Amino acid sequence: MSDIWIVMIVVGLLTYLTRLSFILLLQHWQPPQVVQSALRYVPVAVLTAIIVPEILASNGALDFSLGNPRLIAGVIAALVAWRSKSALWTIAAGMAAFLVLNASLG
Repeated sequence: MSDIWIVMIVVGLLTYLTRLSFILLLQHWQPPQVVQSALRYVPVAVLTAIIVPEILASNGALDFSLGNPRLIAGVIAALVAWRSKSALWTIAAGMAAFLVLNASLG
């Protein structure tokens, strides 16, 4: 077996065991209410940390101009998300806006 397959299997097992440990831990232990309240904000914080730099960075620098198609498409997607409350419409509108803006702005 090649080395890459061994590495992939070991990493897969480690990932599985890490996730399983939390499932088994939370079966027998209930975190305090403060921790449970804080954990509700983790998905929003992680998505924000991933999306905002991708929208605002252009060629390694911050770009808040109207020439940034990612920023404009992100604003359009945020407005669609706010109005429709639909992830599908948000993604479709954001991608369509980005494709049109990227083609027209260069």
